[in-house]
Amino acid sequence: MDVPPHTSRRRLGFAVIQGYGLTETTSLISVNHPFKVGKGSIGKVIAGREVKLASDGEILVRGSGVASGYWSDAELQPVLSPGGWYHTGDIGELDAEGNLFFKGRKKEVIVTPAGMNVYPDDLERALRNQQQVKDAVAVPLALNGNAEPCAVFILRDVTADPARVIEEANQHLAEYQRIRRWVVWPDEDFPRTSTQKPRRAEITETAAKMIGADAKPQSQNRTPLTDLISRIAKRPDISLDQSARLDSDLNLSSLDRVELLSALEDRYQIDLSETKFSTINTVGDLEGMLKGGASTRAVYHYPAWVQRWPVTWIRFVIHYLMLRPAVLLLGWPRILGRENLRGVTGPALVVCNHIGDVDVGFVLTALPFRFRHKLATAAGGEALEALRTPPPGHSFFMRIFDRVEWFLGVSLLNVFALPREAGFRDSFAFIGESVDRGFSVLVFPEGHHTTDGNIRGFRSGIGLLVNNLAIPVIPMRIDGLFELKKAGSRMARPYQITVKVGPPIRFETGRDPAQIAAELQQAVERL
Repeated sequence: MDVPPHTSRRRLGFAVIQGYGLTETTSLISVNHPFKVGKGSIGKVIAGREVKLASDGEILVRGSGVASGYWSDAELQPVLSPGGWYHTGDIGELDAEGNLFFKGRKKEVIVTPAGMNVYPDDLERALRNQQQVKDAVAVPLALNGNAEPCAVFILRDVTADPARVIEEANQHLAEYQRIRRWVVWPDEDFPRTSTQKPRRAEITETAAKMIGADAKPQSQNRTPLTDLISRIAKRPDISLDQSARLDSDLNLSSLDRVELLSALEDRYQIDLSETKFSTINTVGDLEGMLKGGASTRAVYHYPAWVQRWPVTWIRFVIHYLMLRPAVLLLGWPRILGRENLRGVTGPALVVCNHIGDVDVGFVLTALPFRFRHKLATAAGGEALEALRTPPPGHSFFMRIFDRVEWFLGVSLLNVFALPREAGFRDSFAFIGESVDRGFSVLVFPEGHHTTDGNIRGFRSGIGLLVNNLAIPVIPMRIDGLFELKKAGSRMARPYQITVKVGPPIRFETGRDPAQIAAELQQAVERL
């Protein structure tokens, strides 16, 4: 059936109402309203039932009618937790409207080597939505102490291209869910239980044997580059040629590409441009970029002492003696939305549009006290490092002046280097260490000052950073400053400049970095 069963039955005139319950709950836990169906959900929790999700997503239920125990060995064995919750063994999700979604059985969740939970139902749904697929099952294959999802599917037409089917299905999956291993089931149907459920254990065993039999021998002409790619792709048995695509053939996610970029820089001791690397599509493209030469690895300095006593105390005093009065003279801003941060303690990632060098002062002024004095700010890495290590052509006095300017910047404003082109992974590591020390981080994702007053495209690196940190993101926006800058004014009337603070945003781990960047840009633009 090419459409969901409830949809097809409605087309035939049948009213289909989907709900969810277990034997132990004696009746339904949730049910869809016949005229307000939550698409794809198993309904809303009914009166007399309470439902919550455990930290791992397991559906917990309590209320009248929920069994208190099993009768076993001539005595009652309790099944409820101390709080009276029954653990269903099912994984679910709740949306903002209270609709409950069934994701699969807890014991069937596939935990990848990256620590991501992949629900077989999501993969199976993506495959079954392909017209060429008759049925599909996602099973775990052992990999590095964890598991990797393997798609096992039956084609309606044996002449169909299974690789194309996987490619189409992957377009509807998150990067961490995408299918890398798959087999076409040789029979017309899967082995099934008496209740017509696929025998997953038997299918898993057969799929593992089929993949093992089809594994290609390693090429005798291995190179350090192909070894690196194979290791990061976790595919030591694949044969690589110059036409192999990093995305579709090797299924490298954005985070895999970052790992590959970092490994290449470590292996060859060079700096590779993130911008250029993002255009690499095949192994041949990658070899060509390496042969074309790359700059010698640049060294960026990340002094940890700026986030320790007594520098933090000195910075606190300087802020109120110098920085805050300077903002008052420039033009005290109108601050909107600070109430969105009530209850948010940090650390957090702050993103803001970029107009000029004074942006940091306005952001610090707008943030509450608990964020203001525990904030590290990303600055252009290349320019900041040029102050720290002046070029040989500068005079002795200019070199001293540059070093003093660098020292004052990192100590009094707590700025650190975030390179625009290459070497940003060391910066990411420093950001992670700063967050561990309790500091929030301010980043201007546009990378450059605006030239026309409009917000420039956010770089995908901010998406990688969000994925790595897994902390709330606070969007902010400065309005009115560009008009003053364009007019050449150095001072503004009170409230002529507005700083807006949006509600914190949390992103699910493993999201596509480019999508995260686009959503953050939209959040800032909406302020």
